[in-house]
Amino acid sequence: MDGNGKTTALNTLSLLPKNWRWVKLGEVCEFTYGSGLPKHNRISGSVPVFGSNGIIGYHSDAITQGRTIIIGRKGSIGEVNLSEFSCWPIDTTYYIDSSKTRCDLIWLYWLLKWLKLNLLNKATGVPGLNREDVYSQLVPLPPIEEQRRIAAKIQELMQEVKRAQESCEKQLEAAKAFPSAYLREVFESEDAKRWEKKRLGEIANYINGRAFKPEEWRQSGLPIIRIQNLNNPNAPFNYYNGKIEERYKVRKGDLLISWSASLGAYLWTYGDAVLNQHIFRVEEYSGLVVKNFLYYVVNYVMTEVKERIHGATMRHVTKPEFETVFVPIPPLFTQRRIASYLKQKMADVEKLRTDIEKQ
Repeated sequence: MDGNGKTTALNTLSLLPKNWRWVKLGEVCEFTYGSGLPKHNRISGSVPVFGSNGIIGYHSDAITQGRTIIIGRKGSIGEVNLSEFSCWPIDTTYYIDSSKTRCDLIWLYWLLKWLKLNLLNKATGVPGLNREDVYSQLVPLPPIEEQRRIAAKIQELMQEVKRAQESCEKQLEAAKAFPSAYLREVFESEDAKRWEKKRLGEIANYINGRAFKPEEWRQSGLPIIRIQNLNNPNAPFNYYNGKIEERYKVRKGDLLISWSASLGAYLWTYGDAVLNQHIFRVEEYSGLVVKNFLYYVVNYVMTEVKERIHGATMRHVTKPEFETVFVPIPPLFTQRRIASYLKQKMADVEKLRTDIEKQ
């Protein structure tokens, strides 16, 4: 301890198990430069070609011997990948195989990941990892048998993590199917078969957005709602600050329907905005349909609508086609009850999805 009761660096270096020692990384392994291999020079094969951030292709030959550690040198600096087989690391990487170290490669792989090599970047332009900086890093070196034991334990724990992750991913996929299941429960019920059927065009007016040009985009003003803003609440907005017809204005609570690319209904939960093309703003006809009910029934019938889509690269449905789709329309009090029921179910699903994603 120093005079203030803090552990000094020298004392810290002494806190190792018996037979362990502190060494510089350069004493136990060699970072070898990868070799350039442009895509047009690759020959079809099963040998993985590694860039700084993982596999980027395959080739017929390898330049490493067996299991190999690949470290990002340029681009994704300090990224550490492991190939179980001989491979070809390209010239944006360093690599270590059994000929470049006497350490257990699995143990060394996890040690390098622990070191956070990306923090050693000193380049001012393109990120780069200087191997001399890496070589100077002090690391704890256990005996080889201890390395193997540690590596085996880490691999065992990582398998448990992988199994837990796969389990969560399956749960997440199941949770994503719940909204459609709840919609079918309501709109394919025995009661629904007795409800009156009306065309979408009979119960609401669908106003298409305006085609805003890129040169009209501004840094401030009213946000322009594009399809990406409906699908992703974190997507950036473009803005418009000119005069705009009332028909293109959107207010909180408005029902919007994307009829191109990503087909679906959305309730706008933000403030005033303007509507881009490829999206309808819906004006429901009073006395015929409740907005929140229309939101759910449109999402239900989108399966039928998608069967009518056009376009090889961008899916879309024309307004006349959309308006001819039939939907079940129960009495207004039933619509309100259904909308309330589905809102609660969808909130439960969202909470479940969020909890699983946190896991």
